[in-house]
Amino acid sequence: MTQLDFSFLNWQVLSDFVAKGFFFSIQLTVVAMLGGIAIGTVLALMRLSGKPWLVGPASFYVNTLRSIPLVMVILWVFLLLPLLTGEPMGAELSAIITFTVFEAAYYSEIMRAGIQSVAKGQTYAGYAMGMTYRQTMQLVVLPQAFRNMLPVLLTQTIVLFQDTSLVYAIGAYDLLKGFEVAGKNFNRPVETYLVAAVVYFVICFSLSMLVRQLQKKIAIVR
Repeated sequence: MTQLDFSFLNWQVLSDFVAKGFFFSIQLTVVAMLGGIAIGTVLALMRLSGKPWLVGPASFYVNTLRSIPLVMVILWVFLLLPLLTGEPMGAELSAIITFTVFEAAYYSEIMRAGIQSVAKGQTYAGYAMGMTYRQTMQLVVLPQAFRNMLPVLLTQTIVLFQDTSLVYAIGAYDLLKGFEVAGKNFNRPVETYLVAAVVYFVICFSLSMLVRQLQKKIAIVR
């Protein structure tokens, strides 16, 4: 430990090497979260529709992706998708597609639980007012489900941010990659990996505290 030297780390180093990776990690997290929630909501509605031709494909999608390691899906998309499309695909685009598709399976289960947490009477009330299934879900059930599941959705998003470090496997320039490049340039890999771990901890712990406060406020509203 006495041989550790953090003196090379300054704002210039962080802006030159780490900032680009940090912004991509945030971009990947936000895009995958929004896309995952959108696709996951559709999958949840399909699984709750009661129609076998909708339930079957949605269940297969969710159960399959939840049974495969994320890093394996990242490699599959990065290596195999260009072979199918015949077009080269950069690591960043590949990561965005992978995380959006993969996280949709997890957000789907959260949304399904959220929808089921809404009292059946709310659905029956919508039908009694002459609403269709789509209108009832869109105007009555989903707004309540989002409120009920908001802390869980945000917690999954924190996990998603942590998982963005896995794009390191395909060479995408994320937050971890930025620290690695800085470590190689200054020949201080141990120090940069330690600082990277602290940065991930501070970000995720801070967000977890915010989610906990939000959960308390939602509980008070209920």
